[in-house]
Amino acid sequence: MGLVAFSYEMAYWFDLWELRAQLSMNMRHGTATTLTLSAGFVLLWNSGFIGAEYGLPYTEPFTLLFWRYAVLTMVLCAYLKLRGRCLWPGFSPVFRATVVGVLAHGVWLGCVLMALQRDVPAGIVALVVALQPLMTGAFSGPVLGEHTNPRQWLGLIVGFVGVALAVGGRLSVDSSASLFGYLIPFGSPIAITAASLFQRSKELAGHTQTISLDVDLFYQCLATTVAVSIPAGLVEQFVTRWETPFLLTMGWLIFAVSLGAYGLMWRLLTVTSATRVASLFYLGPPVTMLMAWIAFGDVLQTTDTIGLVVTGFGVLLVHRS
Repeated sequence: MGLVAFSYEMAYWFDLWELRAQLSMNMRHGTATTLTLSAGFVLLWNSGFIGAEYGLPYTEPFTLLFWRYAVLTMVLCAYLKLRGRCLWPGFSPVFRATVVGVLAHGVWLGCVLMALQRDVPAGIVALVVALQPLMTGAFSGPVLGEHTNPRQWLGLIVGFVGVALAVGGRLSVDSSASLFGYLIPFGSPIAITAASLFQRSKELAGHTQTISLDVDLFYQCLATTVAVSIPAGLVEQFVTRWETPFLLTMGWLIFAVSLGAYGLMWRLLTVTSATRVASLFYLGPPVTMLMAWIAFGDVLQTTDTIGLVVTGFGVLLVHRS
């Protein structure tokens, strides 16, 4: 009963997403819409880091991802069935969704969680992940033909400096992490950069007409579930402590982060360039620190505030038309 009710609620939200996309595409100057989508994406996306801190004490990284995406896949399947949507749009769109899903969900999140589990300081993980906008800016020209102008490069560099300022004050020299642990986070920016460029290439090539957002997300989540089930079963044996805090955390990660944040990111990629979307990741470390201050009472340092201001200025340079 609850699943059916939620599926109908999801139908409303997907229709709203589709309406926003149509309005955005029809508006010549959709700045307000883009800013709204960007703000929602930044808040929901970075809440996932807080959710990971709540969830990891109850299970292992890939097991957490398995339960998260297995439930999400079933919910999306039920929704598509109720709406009478076609579950097989063809091999080509399914293959593209599979590649994007494994990279943007499985590899990206898997590397972040594995690094945190191996005692790599969260600040170092955030700093490494923040390399993604620079990587996207460097490769969007050769791959997509969306060349990054000098002002945007300046914004990317300023944004990275802001991230370094925010994270630098929190780095700890004392860590039990191994050298391999410090190398793991580099897989995250590589994976999300590849997924963003691949997804943006779909929009530029006009492939969005062959598969809707909900069907695309379904196959992304299905592919992620299959991919993470291998290490979750072989290495972690799906060991989980099913307690109330874990269930609440999983609910937020599934519906707010996986559905909300990723849906907004793909929508942003339909209305603006990959470099501009990538620059929003610079807001990750400072915004996450603000959330940690609200959720856990972490003391907000002066460098956090300075870094947030500098990062915001860099993002404005990238987005300024």
